[in-house]
Formats: sequence, structure tokens, C-alpha cells
Amino acid sequence: MSDERHEHRDLASETSEGSQELGPRQSTAPAELGRETGSFLRLPESHPAGDLGDIDIEHPDDETMIINMGPQHPSTHGVLRLMMELDGETVLRTKPVIGYLHTGMEKTGEELTYVQGATNVTRMDYLSPLSNELVYALATEALLGVELPPRAVWIRMLLAELQRVSSHLMWMATNGMDLGSTTMMIFGFRERELCLAFFEKTTGLRMNHDFIRPGGTAADLPDGWEDDVAVICDTVIARLDDYDELLTGQPIFRERVEGVGAITADEALALSATGPILRSAGVPWDLRRTMPYLAYDEVDFDVIVGTYGDNFDRYAVRLNEIRESIRIVRQVVEKMPGGPYRVLDKKVTPPPRARIDESMEALIHHFKLFTEGIRVPEGEVYVAVESPRGELGCYMVADGTGKPYRMHIRAPSFVNLQSLPVMLHGGLVADAVASISSVDPVMGEVDR
Repeated sequence: MSDERHEHRDLASETSEGSQELGPRQSTAPAELGRETGSFLRLPESHPAGDLGDIDIEHPDDETMIINMGPQHPSTHGVLRLMMELDGETVLRTKPVIGYLHTGMEKTGEELTYVQGATNVTRMDYLSPLSNELVYALATEALLGVELPPRAVWIRMLLAELQRVSSHLMWMATNGMDLGSTTMMIFGFRERELCLAFFEKTTGLRMNHDFIRPGGTAADLPDGWEDDVAVICDTVIARLDDYDELLTGQPIFRERVEGVGAITADEALALSATGPILRSAGVPWDLRRTMPYLAYDEVDFDVIVGTYGDNFDRYAVRLNEIRESIRIVRQVVEKMPGGPYRVLDKKVTPPPRARIDESMEALIHHFKLFTEGIRVPEGEVYVAVESPRGELGCYMVADGTGKPYRMHIRAPSFVNLQSLPVMLHGGLVADAVASISSVDPVMGEVDR
């Protein structure tokens, strides 16, 4: 029996996540305890560690219980593990534990050419793959110093906004399910299917497209795309009224989300939260408006903000952002210019398919581009776009070869997870599911 216990202890130590895990209250350093309880966010080095205000350090461990929510849990939106200290049903401390989906995509990106890179980054945020491709392409193009033809810019805007609609619809579906609304789950998937069908018609795939590439896009928009987009816009706008009727005024839904998981603007800013989390707290920060890229300064749209920063505000922000994205898409359809869909530079983009059959030079050019990749001059750059989850940034260092020397992604889901201890502190464990959902984390992007 003693040997069995010893073996069990060894297995436990092997599976420990080390400092990521939530330890007993009595053995936790004061500064760490303050962060886990959501009582404060950062302490300067000069701050005396013992001066923690109203934090209850002496809370007896034998009166509380530490539990795991996840990583195998239907409402953690992937393999997210939350360790919680509970006093009955009340959450005292929370610590996210990540890394269960680690794929090393940033390091992989340093071993792939710039031509191949989009196939890698598109898989990070699998609910918004086109946003990943966009930020990677923009970073590469900034290093190359190329200027895109207008049609390529507007095609990217069209796809990015339809991707935002698709991602938010997926969130509406899963958030509804987390709160007990199976109808919302069906509604959200139903409308999202329209977007995925259009993506498949345009790129050949429903997800992980490798369509937005350095220098433009892989192909032009398909015939009849205007009619397809009009159907998506008209259908989604009409169905949003159904969502409003189903959820917004529903008493049980309001009880579950109003005043739950609240975060102030100062807390959100201190935690570097972006996207709907920051805007729900009343901060009108949207990179499409504050730091415009593509042609967002040529379209008219509103930045949706909340007031209380609670779960209801985050729901309302995303619901209305769908409306604004549809508004942008309609303008893109009206203003879509003609011309080439990619840069006409032999060093950046391959020759047209028909030319390969006619010209040996074109065949050689195509071969060298896909075997050696694009030669990018030395330099470093950081580019950010507004993904459905917040600021998605790409830091890239080029050394003059066909592969990035360094690539790092500023993933909004990873940063936004820091806000969970603040949102959950003092709430009920039953409300934790709603708050996790309101953050809209994608674990492929967190662990990447």
C-alpha cells in the first residue's frame, strides 16, 4: 500500500504545472495572493509586500476548497484549466492554467518561408483565421515596403468583417448554450453557416484558408459574390432582431448577466485587455478607428461601448458589433474597385496560372518563389489589427533570407485571460461559466 501511495505522489508531481497552479493560501506570497484575489493588478517594486489593504491573508485554508474547472470541461471554450479557491459557492481566488494546446506556432513560423507562413498562423485563432492571415501579411508587406492595389485592400476588408460576423455569431451561440439557451446555439450556428459557405466558395475552405497572403490574396472574388454577400447581410440583420427578442429582454438571461463579472475601465487598461472587454467598460478603443489600417478610414461605422463592463455589456457590444460589421460590408460592396487582386511584382507574387503553360521564365519564377520564398530585406516591424477578440499583433524580424528570423504574435485571448481573476472574485461559481464565456477565449491562440 505504501508503494502505491509513493507511486501516486510521483505521478502527481510529474503532472504539476508548477508556479501556474494555485497553492494553499497560507503558503502563497502576499503579492501573488493579491493578484489571485483580483484585489490589485500590479505592485511597483518599491511597494511593501505586507501592505495589502483589505486582503484577507489570514483566511483559514481549512474553511476553503481549491477545485479545478477544466481542462476537460464543456464550458471552458477549449482546454482551459481554472483553479479556484471557494468558500462555499463564492469564488475567493482564481488562477488560469494554460499550455494544454501548445503547438509552437511562433517557432514553426521561423522555419517556414514567408509564402508558407499563412498556412501556419491561420490555425491559431481557428474562429477567426482570416484575421491571423491579415496581420501576418501586413507585417510582411511592411518589411517589403510594397503597396497593395486598391482591390486587394477592399477584398481583405470584406473578408475581415464577414469573419468578425462569423466569430461573433459563434460566440452568441456558445454563450447562449453556456447560459442554458439551446435555441441560441442553433440560431448562431445557422447564421454562421452562411458566412462559412461564402468563405468556402471564395477560398476553397470553410476554415484555415491561406487566402490572404503577402502581396494580396490568393485569388479574386468569385462570380456572383455581390449577391452572396447581400443575402448574408439581409439574413443576419433580420435574425439579430430574433436574438434581441430571445435574450435581451429575457428575465432569466438578464439575471444571469447583469452586474456579473464586472470590470472597470481602469482595471481593463491595467490588464492590457482589448476588444469587447475594454469597450464594454466604456473605453472606445478600436484599432479600426484609432489606428486605421487597410481602408477603414474610408468607411463609416460606430465604435460600440458599454457602461458597466459586466457580462451583459459584453453581450450587447458583440451583438451590436455584428450590426456595424454588416454596415461596413455593405459599404465595401458599393465601393469595391476593379483591377488586380495582388501586387504585380515578380519578386512577391507568382505569375498567373495560364502563363506557366506558355513561358519557361514564368515556370522558373513560380518554382523559385515557392521553393526559396520571398526575400525580405533586414528589419523589424510590429503591426496590429482589430480581431473579434481585440488587438492581434505580429512582431516580425527579417534577416534578409526567405524566412522570418523571429516571429511573435500578440494574441488578445492570451492577454484577456488575465482579467478572469478580477471578474470572478466575490462571485458565485455558477457565474464563472458565464464570465469565462464573456471573455471569448480561443485556446489555440492562447497557447499557439
